[in-house]
Amino acid sequence: MITVQEALDLILAMAAPLGAESVPLRKAAGRVMVQPVQARLTQPPFAASAMDGYAIRDTDHRTGNRLRVIGEAGAGHAFTGHVGAAEAARIFTGAPVPKGADRVVLQEDVAREGDWITLSDRLEQSNHIRPLGQDFKAGDQLSAPRRLRPADLALLAAMNLPEVPVARRPVVAILATGDELVMPGEVPRADQIIASNNFAIAAMVEGAGAEARMLPIARDSDASLRHAFSLTEGTDVIVTIGGASVGDHDRVGRVAQDLGLTQNFWKVAMRPGKPLMAGRLGDAVMLGLPGNPVSAIVTAQLFLIPLLAHLQGLPARHDLRQASLAVPVEANGPRAHYMRARLSGGAGLPIIAPMTSQDSALLTILSEADALLLRPIGSPALPAGTLVDYLPI
Repeated sequence: MITVQEALDLILAMAAPLGAESVPLRKAAGRVMVQPVQARLTQPPFAASAMDGYAIRDTDHRTGNRLRVIGEAGAGHAFTGHVGAAEAARIFTGAPVPKGADRVVLQEDVAREGDWITLSDRLEQSNHIRPLGQDFKAGDQLSAPRRLRPADLALLAAMNLPEVPVARRPVVAILATGDELVMPGEVPRADQIIASNNFAIAAMVEGAGAEARMLPIARDSDASLRHAFSLTEGTDVIVTIGGASVGDHDRVGRVAQDLGLTQNFWKVAMRPGKPLMAGRLGDAVMLGLPGNPVSAIVTAQLFLIPLLAHLQGLPARHDLRQASLAVPVEANGPRAHYMRARLSGGAGLPIIAPMTSQDSALLTILSEADALLLRPIGSPALPAGTLVDYLPI
């Protein structure tokens, strides 16, 4: 058996980042921008008022001064005149500051009578002007790679960029296998169960920015598996669920090898999820996940999600964080243990408590967990309060 890190390194070595494509900004949410981009203009493109009020000269900013209002500036409607001594222009938030003015006095800080304002005794120190280029200037860059969030899209739009270069979405074929499986909504026989792993894996794939193609369940026959594999043409990753071990009915690996699979490994020193298979089948990376629900989801978190990040040009690493143990834990054996756990708030770092049961068939436990507590190979028993690593889920 190999370690989790060795397995991840082998998986990543089988794949290179996918090519880039240009998409409209409206379609770029959640995509990975792969090249830096430059602003096409300066923002704001002029000195702009930060408040509603009156644009005046700084030398006139004195309590009791009486100024004549000579015009008005609104957002999208600049005042083209010149503000001179003892003059003011009514101005609204976002409007260009007129020539001659270098301060905006708040509308609450003046009294207006007709075309005249009188400055009150509660004048503020701030000039309430956003200077030219305060946010960014033409030529400023937005760095890459990055997964585009709503705030990034707003910035790109403000930079006047209608399209953005992004990584092509990885296409992932998801293939659940086994005579015992039926789809949700069907009526299972007494010896069958409902397929659930494929729905979790599809959601994880889509959450990672990839395209999920959920294939029909493959039955435990060479013919059914061969047909299922024929449906994976054109995909970047093939994920099979179940049937990848060495039992009499575990046919996935053998059929895949008959179809040209170059297998790298099929056992990892971890629990849950020891029987994990990985290799290349045609142009795709193939991951054979275990059939137990928790094992399938945990191994997808540890190996499939970093692979999808790598294919999109992002760093492929586990997002390990630290927390304080809520209870003592026993010594760990020769396999890294990813214990389902629950986080709670602490004075500093969060507090983590492993779930009472770690049975890899219990989806209810996994649904209640929000972290995987990592117990490294050979880790000794630890008392409550010890800092430990965990992976958020």
